[in-house]
Amino acid sequence: MTSDSCTPRFRLALIAHDNKKDAMVALAREFAPFLQGCALCATGTTGGRLAQEVGLQVERMLSGPLGGDLQIGARLAVGEVDAVIFLRDPMTPQPHEPDINALVRACDVHDVPCATNVASARLLLQRWMAAQTV
Repeated sequence: MTSDSCTPRFRLALIAHDNKKDAMVALAREFAPFLQGCALCATGTTGGRLAQEVGLQVERMLSGPLGGDLQIGARLAVGEVDAVIFLRDPMTPQPHEPDINALVRACDVHDVPCATNVASARLLLQRWMAAQTV
């Protein structure tokens, strides 16, 4: 975020593996008033559920296995994403694991916060909400 006189919108990417989509919807409901003021992008199914079940405006990328993780990673690499919430399922092998690793690595390379579980996602969102009220 910049220090301009007007506050820019927080640009957040949202991704959730199949077994974590319900948790993502619950998290989005919990933070819906804040998320409504953000520029959101998400992988296909996750974005669809967030729009339908929470009423958020979400730019939908491809499904993760079809390249959605890579699309978000490309935006992140050029400074178009401020943070990523990627609710990963550590217990289920993912066929597109190399894409997942590339996205998380891109977060590390570009110093972009990446929450990979609900607890860290709550901390990230609470921090950004607090920054908006200062």
